[in-house]
Amino acid sequence: MSTTSHDRERQANPHRRPRGYAHLAVAAALTAAVAMAPASIAATLAVEKDELKFGFIKLTDMAPLAVAKELGYFEEEGLFVTLEAQANWKVLLDRVITGELDGAHMLAGQPLAATIGFGTKAHIVTPFSMDLNGNGITVSNQVWELMKPVVEKGADGKPVHPISAAALKPAIEKFKSEGKPFKMGMVFPVSTHNYELRYWLAAGGIHPGFYSSTDVSGTIQAQALLSVTPPPQMPATLEAGTIYGYCVGEPWNQAAVFKGIGVPVITDYQIWKNNPEKVFGITAEFAEKYPNTTLALTKALIRAAIWLDENNNANRMKAVEMLAKSEYVGADKAVIANSMTGTFEFEKGDKRDIPDFNVFFRYFATYPYYSDAVWYLTQMRRWGQIPEGKDDGWYADTAKKVYRPDLYLKAAKLLVDEGKAKSDDFPWETDGYRPVTADNIDKVPYDGKTPNAYIDSLPIGLKAKQKVDGATIVGG
Repeated sequence: MSTTSHDRERQANPHRRPRGYAHLAVAAALTAAVAMAPASIAATLAVEKDELKFGFIKLTDMAPLAVAKELGYFEEEGLFVTLEAQANWKVLLDRVITGELDGAHMLAGQPLAATIGFGTKAHIVTPFSMDLNGNGITVSNQVWELMKPVVEKGADGKPVHPISAAALKPAIEKFKSEGKPFKMGMVFPVSTHNYELRYWLAAGGIHPGFYSSTDVSGTIQAQALLSVTPPPQMPATLEAGTIYGYCVGEPWNQAAVFKGIGVPVITDYQIWKNNPEKVFGITAEFAEKYPNTTLALTKALIRAAIWLDENNNANRMKAVEMLAKSEYVGADKAVIANSMTGTFEFEKGDKRDIPDFNVFFRYFATYPYYSDAVWYLTQMRRWGQIPEGKDDGWYADTAKKVYRPDLYLKAAKLLVDEGKAKSDDFPWETDGYRPVTADNIDKVPYDGKTPNAYIDSLPIGLKAKQKVDGATIVGG
């Protein structure tokens, strides 16, 4: 007797419901829901597309995707999701644009850069911010030895944190005297890691270089040369001496500690407290064509984020077990747990409590704030990825094209109505802008409503009306 594709699928994964099951389940659930629940709840059950493939990079902050799948939240929302690791951020974005992936764990800068046409041009939106914090900056053992004499020590003899990038200057000068450029790695030109590394360097008086419309290397006038290295390759690239330091998400800073090849010197929590990190990205076309599917996937991700942070991170070790699986992050559980459970190890043996190193839900972490989008755009402008000055209205309009808190709050309302979330956990009355903050390493206040004034207040970087011409800066 012949074997159908459905038979083969059931044999390969006996716990997976067959194709088409979701449509039957949706119909049955919808019939029941109409009789006992508000129409708004029932409507979200009628997903237009039930089989989805989402991409991710092997980092711990993909956790909401893994949790939503492992705990059945996707299926409970009528979705059958396949999660697939991607080779790098460019491949991931390209596959979302072409439709090979329905959505993905993305760098927060990717949807913004794509929408304004820096790199690949496409309209990408996000209804869900995946996390706060989660990155670190690591240097090689050689560089750390050159930094240590100028790093302030506490009474216990350990370095006082946060460590300023000014401590890198002896290493940069030594390498320069030997005719070697000081090279550091980041994961992608529009990554949080690029902007955080640049922010830290500039705050310490080290120029990280400009981009221009004719030179996208980002090294114009640079004292430290930054280049792209995929996250899982960071430790090996550092060990090989190709780079002398890097900014990356976990577990790849802690991996350097465990391997004894480098020392994390600062976390992004110390650079900018509770900074936004990844987002979940889909095309604007997907959101328009599949509105209920978009709400359903957002609901599942919100539920996963709640689980990750609830009861004072009580579920984090369970999350570590999930992430350690080869199909997700695939790193040793001890390495992942070093940061996921509220601690972070700097120099080997110097483990410190940083309970908010990874935040997935508290502090309204999952709400896609316009002010977060505007900050990324200011950094693109600061370093020349946006070559010309823009007025404040442009920043606000661009943020609203990409960040979709309207979709987020619709999903949140459904969860509250269903008793799966608490109303107090969502910022219903916000205008989409966080309060002004100076809780960052340089203490420069950031107000998302006045981006040009913020850009002009930063000592190193393009001012609002300047641009890069060749290797020089021109304009007011």
